[in-house]
Amino acid sequence: MERFDAEKMGANLRILRGKKPQREIAEAIGVTPAAYGAYEKGIRIPRDPIKANIANYYGKSIQEIFF
Repeated sequence: MERFDAEKMGANLRILRGKKPQREIAEAIGVTPAAYGAYEKGIRIPRDPIKANIANYYGKSIQEIFF
């Protein structure tokens, strides 16, 4: 099983977001912009349902983004 890396998760989320505002993605996945920003900084780790929402939003697997 792969080890979770919060820093890698944050980097992946920043790359995927590109030039879109954090607010836009946060609204689409059902979290506050502050929470999404914390995910990108690797400060907070989203719960599994939010991980699924993020993966669906970007059309990626949970493993690709978070592991």
